[in-house]
Amino acid sequence: MLVGELLAHAGMDEGKEVTWLPSYGPEQRGGTANCAVVVADEPIASPLLTEPQSAIVFNRQSFDKFAPLVAKGGLLIVDSTLVESRCDRSDIETVYIPATDIASELGNSKFTNMVLLGVYLSKVGPVRLDSVFGALEVYLTGKKSSLIEVNRRAIQAGIDYVMTKSDSVG
Repeated sequence: MLVGELLAHAGMDEGKEVTWLPSYGPEQRGGTANCAVVVADEPIASPLLTEPQSAIVFNRQSFDKFAPLVAKGGLLIVDSTLVESRCDRSDIETVYIPATDIASELGNSKFTNMVLLGVYLSKVGPVRLDSVFGALEVYLTGKKSSLIEVNRRAIQAGIDYVMTKSDSVG
């Protein structure tokens, strides 16, 4: 959810049209959750996405659900630490990154979402990196402000991985 909020907030800061629509399963704590984010230069007709241009998947259940929905020519980003499956679609680009492993190397697997966000920003770039960093400061306040720098490093790690690992794309 935080990745979606950061993208939406960064888009608003840049004067873009944005929507953020969260969806929680019945098992809200510890269960699956997802959100749909649209960042556009023109008015958005609906926040509902039946055929997203991109999907970031953190687990096998999300992979199974969202990989088939990505629009032709779209992008699927997969945490290959937790998802061993490979996408059999040839009409989309798929990036496999051991995001949980990278986050753990940074000190905590909870930064996996930021590593995956870095991949997304490097491949799609709907908003500027500095706008996302600014949004981090909005969402990580109080005691959480101590996490801003490591979240920035995690985002950068995702960007760096894509720039240096040509085998991550399949």
